[in-house]
Amino acid sequence: MILDSGRKEFIRLVLVSGGVVLADQVTKALISLYLPLNAQVVVIENFFNISHVLNPGGAFGFFADQPLWIRKIVFLFLSSLVALSVLWFYKRTAKALVFLSYGLALIFGGALGNLIDRFRYGKVVDFLDFYIGTAHWPAFNVADSAISIGMVILVYHVVLNKIPEF
Repeated sequence: MILDSGRKEFIRLVLVSGGVVLADQVTKALISLYLPLNAQVVVIENFFNISHVLNPGGAFGFFADQPLWIRKIVFLFLSSLVALSVLWFYKRTAKALVFLSYGLALIFGGALGNLIDRFRYGKVVDFLDFYIGTAHWPAFNVADSAISIGMVILVYHVVLNKIPEF
């Protein structure tokens, strides 16, 4: 069966974003179920641990010290606004810029994955902990990884001026 182009873009968005949300929520559930909060498992000595942490802030702990009600308003509002903006941008570009549409779908799926955590817990479950000696990269999760990959694809298109005029 040949799908019309609008339907193909919708299916692409659902499959990519849905896959990210599914992978993100399943891995977070497994971590929450099998690894106590603040516990860690050394995977590669002096390089990589699986660590169960809850991030009350944004990227790199941004806003983590703010009261819960401020974090909820800021992050729930901003995450929802970003998700809606990405959907709008996806709809405008998915047909002509397939590679970009994959990046936007990754961003959308990652935003949804973290938004689910914010609604459920008021915090985001993080568990991937990379470090060298005492220098740690902030812990992150599957949703954060998808957002990062999607942003690289978006920046690639911006730098090469492959974004259409609106």
